[in-house]
Amino acid sequence: MAVGTNIRTYFNGSWYDGDAPIIRAADHGAWLGSNAFDGARFFDGMVPDLDKHCARVNQSAKALMLKPTVAVGEMIDIIREGVKAYNQRSAVYIRPMYWGIGGDITAIVPSQDETGFAICLEQIPLAGPDTSVTLTRTRFRRPVLEDAVVNAKAGCLYPNNARMLSEARSKGFSNALVADAMGNVAETATANIFMVRDGEVFTPIPNGTFLAGITRSRHICNLQANGVSVQETVLSFDDFVRADEVFMTGNMNKVTPVTAFDDRKYEVGPIARQVREMYWDWARSSV
Repeated sequence: MAVGTNIRTYFNGSWYDGDAPIIRAADHGAWLGSNAFDGARFFDGMVPDLDKHCARVNQSAKALMLKPTVAVGEMIDIIREGVKAYNQRSAVYIRPMYWGIGGDITAIVPSQDETGFAICLEQIPLAGPDTSVTLTRTRFRRPVLEDAVVNAKAGCLYPNNARMLSEARSKGFSNALVADAMGNVAETATANIFMVRDGEVFTPIPNGTFLAGITRSRHICNLQANGVSVQETVLSFDDFVRADEVFMTGNMNKVTPVTAFDDRKYEVGPIARQVREMYWDWARSSV
């Protein structure tokens, strides 16, 4: 890899150093938003749950009416070849992606005849163990399947997340705790959410308005294997006000403690620390 290059691009069968151009102005994904992606992580020489991330990007493509063209096993091999260019101590965000190229007679529905595919590798540090966030409410909500392609990790969903974040930051907070269409807590603007009360862990039950993340599922498995009760259930904002501790989970940073929700303050609690330790222990044991 060229000195100073922190991005690599896989496109049309080859790896390139840098942020190589991959999409054309007339591609369906460029002007009509038919693009899906996923995000895996390379760190400490490991790529945990890579198979699940590769499988999910193919599922997301199908949800967007795109034809996935790269099998999971092939995608894994391509990614593992790509990360060899990085130092084993590097933290790299791995984004496989699909987008529509042509459209049908209406131009609105993407054509099944040709699908764009690329992988972007980008050095993005993992947040440190002392990182925390603050949350507030937002007037924006997560859509439902009847309104948007919420069963995909799709680029077209992210402008809604961006306005949630922008509103939260304008109020002096770093993220937003977001409701679903019914007014129950769904997730944050960027990640899944957990809360702890009396030693028991709770997280919103997947109801089709948000992606129940791969890292979220991994944390649930790790907690349950360690004898901690985890309840997937309907949660209100008041439940979070009454919580003993709150933390976010996602592939970008794995687990991030929450230290405030509006006027409610929290300490970084033992469960969040335990979740982080268990994840790294699991990742090392699964190599």
